[in-house]
Amino acid sequence: MNIIMSGLEHSLAPISLRERLSFTKQQTAEMVQKIRSFPHILGCVLISTCNRTELYLSCLEEQNPGELLCQAAGTEYAPYRDVFVTRSGKKAVKHLMEVASGLRSRIFGEDQIISQVKDAVAIARQAGTADSILETLFRSAVSAGKEVRTKVRLTSVPASAASMAVALLQEKLGELGGKKALVIGNGEMGRLSASLLERAGCRVSVTLRTYRHGETIVPPGCGVVPYEERFVHMDGCDILLSATTSPHYTVTAEQLSSLTSVPPVLIDLAIPRDIEAEAGQLPGVTLYNIDDLGSRLENRTVPPEVTDILKAQMENFYRWLNYKDCMTSVEGLKQALVNRILTAKELNEGLTEAEIIELSVDKTVDLMISGLAERITSENLIKCEGKIRLHTTGRPVVS
Repeated sequence: MNIIMSGLEHSLAPISLRERLSFTKQQTAEMVQKIRSFPHILGCVLISTCNRTELYLSCLEEQNPGELLCQAAGTEYAPYRDVFVTRSGKKAVKHLMEVASGLRSRIFGEDQIISQVKDAVAIARQAGTADSILETLFRSAVSAGKEVRTKVRLTSVPASAASMAVALLQEKLGELGGKKALVIGNGEMGRLSASLLERAGCRVSVTLRTYRHGETIVPPGCGVVPYEERFVHMDGCDILLSATTSPHYTVTAEQLSSLTSVPPVLIDLAIPRDIEAEAGQLPGVTLYNIDDLGSRLENRTVPPEVTDILKAQMENFYRWLNYKDCMTSVEGLKQALVNRILTAKELNEGLTEAEIIELSVDKTVDLMISGLAERITSENLIKCEGKIRLHTTGRPVVS
């Protein structure tokens, strides 16, 4: 059994490539089901975020996860050949632990990645593609991420794309109090962005595709704008921020150029991108995307406490994996012992039931000790005897 992954990382793959392999939750479920149907695949989980797309496999034979993902998505693999990073075994396990802990994020130490990793395995579980190995691996990674988040301070800067966007706006525009902002998108990222802008003193409106009172969450203090009327309310805004999961542009350069007063600062937090790149070339307009935000971070020093946490979680995972492998082998061992004992010549000598049991135990222990001669120790045998006595008599062995 192999654990192997391939990932598109922000450090190698430009946003123009990453957005072509970025998937909604529904698309992610469809992708893992397709990939699980390929030969020799036991389980698969796909992480798709604004920073990365990563496919994790447990498989019977060596695979190229990146190529399989492109095949499932109907995309040519050649452009991705040099930007997919593939890891297997312990390197793949360690990488996932680091991802869940925010160490691999474009925004170092981001606090949304844990829920994204949890969502990925939940989607795979619902789609029937997460086997026990990947379930346990992802659970260990989430535990590592939570422990890092609660015990270690990775960085002193804001830890989410939304908060980084607000920090950027404060740097470029100064005091945000009274500034007019429009946020396109009412998903998790859009709501967080709107809330942070409102707290910074902006007059914020949020777009909704459909709005019925009581059925949609609107951040406190924010107004509501029908999505179809976004350009009417955009005209004269100081800030435009878009964060949707739409496969199409929410704003194009042509649409912006028709406004009387174009927002001078555009923030695009979406993958695929919401705002057409050419919009940033309009006079007096500056466009920032998710990669621009991440490039502002410099501190990526990993504290030793984080290394210790990841090491412990990896050891726990491999301890479980070793136990699982042993349990698989035990059934074969049992059958081999039964076959050997049933062919023992002593069974034809008219033994009593008690003598047959004693013979069976003697031969079983002798055969197992012989097979484990290079690994067995007196200390381990004493521990084993103690556990047997405890289960039999309720009293541990006294040495």
